[in-house]
Amino acid sequence: MLPTPSAHTCSKVFEGYPCCHRQWNHPGHCRFVHGYSRSFRLEFAAHQLDPCGFVVDFSSLRPLEQKLREQFDHTFLVNADDPLLEEWQQLHARGALDLRIMNNVGMESTSELIWIWANEHLLKRDGGRSCCWSVESRENDRNAARFHKIPHWFHTDQEMTQSHYDHGDD
Repeated sequence: MLPTPSAHTCSKVFEGYPCCHRQWNHPGHCRFVHGYSRSFRLEFAAHQLDPCGFVVDFSSLRPLEQKLREQFDHTFLVNADDPLLEEWQQLHARGALDLRIMNNVGMESTSELIWIWANEHLLKRDGGRSCCWSVESRENDRNAARFHKIPHWFHTDQEMTQSHYDHGDD
């Protein structure tokens, strides 16, 4: 796990996203359609708190939460290379399922995708003051996958301190 990128951090859990998926090329039972109620824990960091004293104002995350609902709430997730993609698309057109095509439906790739969405939102909203540095995606109480990365545009406290000394600032 990455070290905490700044002194100020917070986390937010988004839960209650029932969906199903399959890993068509898995040799075991994961190749069959199955479902979970997914949940996501996002870790945020900021060097400066906002005017209200928050790392991230959770109410400002409503657009991200809406994106999560659109992607994962009562949907069927399928890999873009699924050999049955045409059939899934036909079932979607007939109203039998709400299809979402992803590069990879696995929890690891899901964590990375949500990290991208969160940081696009935060960069646009805060201009780099805050970032999402970790996403944990859960398919149940026992199974989770994480993606940790500090966005290139967000400097860690250590980098900021070093820059402070490199410039001779007091």
